[in-house]
Amino acid sequence: VLTKLAGGLYYAPKQTAFGKAPPEDDTLVSTFLKGGPFLLASPNAYNALGVGTTQLHNKTVVYNHKRHGKFTLGGRTYDFRMKPAFPKKLTAEFLMVDLVNNLDQLGESAKDVLERLKARLAAGDRARVKKAAQSYGSERAKKFFARALAEVGAEVGAQDAA
Repeated sequence: VLTKLAGGLYYAPKQTAFGKAPPEDDTLVSTFLKGGPFLLASPNAYNALGVGTTQLHNKTVVYNHKRHGKFTLGGRTYDFRMKPAFPKKLTAEFLMVDLVNNLDQLGESAKDVLERLKARLAAGDRARVKKAAQSYGSERAKKFFARALAEVGAEVGAQDAA
């Protein structure tokens, strides 16, 4: 009746027309971490930002306060990353900051992605992006957003004056 997922981790699969259903990601990760706050994310979410990322990634990143490393649970690999802070749910602002934090792990040209991201900042809520960068960004991300937001603010101010 029980299926072993990992050392000390079991689940009772539900039978569907297509076979045994795998456990839900959030339930599996919550059980593995024994509760606690965590955020499930995927690099695929960057594609929705419209900054030129098109790669599809077969991994799930779990931001949490307890574990760090790659763990295989139920045949899927999860990349657990300990972070001091992360939001309760994914937001566009967090994804922008996370994109800059993980820029070296993407397959696209970093320079092109950063240019498109800077252009995207003009249309977004700059105050929320600034707050997200301060809360969740690496030093490199904080510097990028400080420069980019200053440039975008100057451009918007010049357009308003004209």
